Amino acid sequence: MAAVAAAMRWWLLLVMSAEVLGTSGTPQPPNILLLLMDDMGWGDLGVYGEPSRETPNLDRMAAEGMLFSNFYTANPLCSPSRAALLTGRLPIRNGFYTTNAQARNAYTPQEIVGGIPDTELLLPELLKGAGYVSKIVGKWHLGHRPRFHPLKHGFDEWFGSPNCHFGPYDNRARPNIPVYRDWEMVGRFYEEFPINQNTGEANLTQIYLQEALDFIKRQQAAQHPFFLYWAIDATHAPVYASKPFLGTSQRGRYGDAVREIDDSVGKILNLLRDLKIAENTFVFFTSDNGAALISAPKEGGSNGPFLCGKQTTFEGGMREPAIVWWPGRIPAGQVSHQLGSIMDLFTTSLSLAGLEPPGDRVIDGLDLLPAMLQGQLMERPIFYYRGNTLMAVTLGQYKAHFWTWTNSWEEFRQGVDFCPGQNVSGVTTHTQEEHTKLPLIFHLGRDPGERYPLSFASTEYLNVLGRITPVVQQHQEALVPGQPQLNVCNQAVMNWAPPGCEKLGKCLTPPESVPVKCFWPH
Repeated sequence: MAAVAAAMRWWLLLVMSAEVLGTSGTPQPPNILLLLMDDMGWGDLGVYGEPSRETPNLDRMAAEGMLFSNFYTANPLCSPSRAALLTGRLPIRNGFYTTNAQARNAYTPQEIVGGIPDTELLLPELLKGAGYVSKIVGKWHLGHRPRFHPLKHGFDEWFGSPNCHFGPYDNRARPNIPVYRDWEMVGRFYEEFPINQNTGEANLTQIYLQEALDFIKRQQAAQHPFFLYWAIDATHAPVYASKPFLGTSQRGRYGDAVREIDDSVGKILNLLRDLKIAENTFVFFTSDNGAALISAPKEGGSNGPFLCGKQTTFEGGMREPAIVWWPGRIPAGQVSHQLGSIMDLFTTSLSLAGLEPPGDRVIDGLDLLPAMLQGQLMERPIFYYRGNTLMAVTLGQYKAHFWTWTNSWEEFRQGVDFCPGQNVSGVTTHTQEEHTKLPLIFHLGRDPGERYPLSFASTEYLNVLGRITPVVQQHQEALVPGQPQLNVCNQAVMNWAPPGCEKLGKCLTPPESVPVKCFWPH
């Protein structure tokens, strides 16, 4: 496999055209743009069948590139999926999970003590070895304390926030979330960076767009290969859009946010064309997890035909929109049925840069270039984790559930519903149901909505079980979980006095330090 990977990287260097030769006359590796959306569902784009067809730029991106129909996140929640993308490793390995209770989703609110461990190697750190300049625009979400700052983990520039844009807060019981430029805060959400919760008006997507455009122009002028991680959050509740887009969608405020994102992606791709670097720029668009149906329909998206949404390991929580665009390299108008994972973006990006993945740790991401460039299909499992628990696995067209759970009856009766209108008896359970001896198995081609499990007595079930069982056994026997980072909370570590607050007169006094066990209800 190593020889094949090396041959692929050498082939990539050979196909680079003369226009992308560096000053030394040697080929430059391609620029890499990863466009990560927040809570955007598989069914939110016209090219995936959204009936209002309000995403012409993303639909054109798919027509000019390749669409993945079977692309998955590594976790049905934001922080773990982002950690998986940037490390190429399952959250159970990189520490982005909790052991406070079984199968609990955990993330990085501002009272979390943990974050991305120093022992993890992130994509921008490794890309430095090939001369890349890296920038993150938008939400980091891998820990907000100074030791977890993205510029300490390989990024050269940052404009965005360490946490989600929840608020507003009173800066007494909780501080508003800071917005950073590089090492220091430059303001806070709902203060210098307003979000009108009544109207949904906010200019953040336009600010994030300009940050991306300026970075691309500067790196092109300097002839540096660049990595841009554009992780914007307009489609995460509370959903927002700038004034020109508010009220323009048939889908309400959520659709307004999607339309502005689509317009922004169009502007980014047009700039690459105008700068004549489109053929040396690899662009991948996807989302961190499925649409948050609990916020729908006003502030949540669509997961198309799939069951449930964010927070669950059913298809609606884990399967993502995914489009890759690389003019002149990836054939236009293709649809790939390769099982893909957000972790593959780590390994694929290293391959594009001519770099090997770290050899001292397990890397879960695959190099997708054979699928993208040559249409190859590689058999691989997709593991669905919820916290510390392996809930399901997909192999080929078949998905086996070892545990089923949406959320507790207590939460459900209070109106917390991750599967509105989609109750499937024995599947969308409100108690944790174990199926490790006889997993529920679905054929996702015939039954993408996971409504009709195969009969335990059928030959098809027994044959599939025989294929899946050794794959899962091998995975579990070899698994070495990382130290859990999402167990301890402390109000004293919230964003009271971020770096740079003294310059702005924005420092707040933290309360007494009282570490506690984080409570994760679902």
